[in-house]
Amino acid sequence: MATRLRAAGRRTEIEPIYVHPQAQLVWAFHCLLAFAGSVLSISVPVAGFALVLVATTSLYFDLNAGRHFLRLLFFRRASQNVVSRGENPKAPVKLILAAHLDAARTGILFGKTADRLTKRISGLLPFPHTRLLFWSAAILLPMLGARMAGVDTDGLAILQIVPTLILLVSAYLFVDWRLSQVVLGANDDASGVAVAISLASQLGEDAPRNLDVWVVLTGGEECGLEGMRSFVRTHKDELDPFKTIVLAIDSVGAGDVRWVVSEGMTVSFDMDARIAQLSEAIAEADREDSNRYRAGPLKHGYATDALAARVGGLRASAITCLEPGQITPANFHTPQDVPGAIDPQALERAESFTLDLIRALDRDLARARPTEETPSATSPAEEAAPARSRRRRRKR
Repeated sequence: MATRLRAAGRRTEIEPIYVHPQAQLVWAFHCLLAFAGSVLSISVPVAGFALVLVATTSLYFDLNAGRHFLRLLFFRRASQNVVSRGENPKAPVKLILAAHLDAARTGILFGKTADRLTKRISGLLPFPHTRLLFWSAAILLPMLGARMAGVDTDGLAILQIVPTLILLVSAYLFVDWRLSQVVLGANDDASGVAVAISLASQLGEDAPRNLDVWVVLTGGEECGLEGMRSFVRTHKDELDPFKTIVLAIDSVGAGDVRWVVSEGMTVSFDMDARIAQLSEAIAEADREDSNRYRAGPLKHGYATDALAARVGGLRASAITCLEPGQITPANFHTPQDVPGAIDPQALERAESFTLDLIRALDRDLARARPTEETPSATSPAEEAAPARSRRRRRKR
């Protein structure tokens, strides 16, 4: 990928990073620690509460690509980020196009039966199913607090059984996930890498005046967003939180365009509001035209590189694609995630939508920095619309 970017005339570096490839075992360890704390609380409530508190706190930060605690007990190995800086360093805003290079593992958790169960759970619970693990550990804390206060009833014991069993089953599923094969990752996320490189080429030929466009292809995304986390920490002196936008492109090989307005594995983190407004304006204009993007907002309980950037203090959002009625990308973590399953039209939709978004953002920044050459202001929807849509409205 570095060679491809260099061939396009971009300055590109390969930056070494360190990741924990056995992240699934890290999460399994958290589950077992919380499970042990729940069992231990029956005889030693204080010790049980302490174990669950440690596991829950560490898991919260770990799943959100924040600080690492129990993860530090596991070995790490080298990986790489491919970083291509922009050619317009004087621009008021850095726009970082991000996609991850590593492929996922499959497992029982991503099979057809689990997929059907996931949809049912997502429809019943007031929060995404991916947060079931964290909240199963968190909900034990008040129960164990009651035990420390001397409450020991049959009702409390029955309530405690459910999250305790969920933690035990989760530990098994994480171990199975770790021991399963690595998939080809055509959709997740070779599709995003392809779109990011293509966009970089187009923007190199017709560069936005108010954006310094970087391309960052991360390693270690599948083991807890460690690639983006490392990038943000390494380049913190270069990345102004108010003048840097990270736009993650993830799993865009099938389905309709979605822009992410919130995501998170434990709680919801809102993505950049202005990116959401411009995306909505583009989608509205497209619906009045050909509706080729079939774009819409997305709130989900998963995580992309945008989450690590958001937690790191940067403005961030993500572009993905979903098939109608689905809550995960096509062939998510399955052996069917192969190049032959990629829809070229979906790639084109995602690329064109993202390019429209970048152009709209560039015009938006131009309005904020008026110059003699800046055209008269128009509404956000007018500015965000594709060129052909604007021409149609002028004729009307």
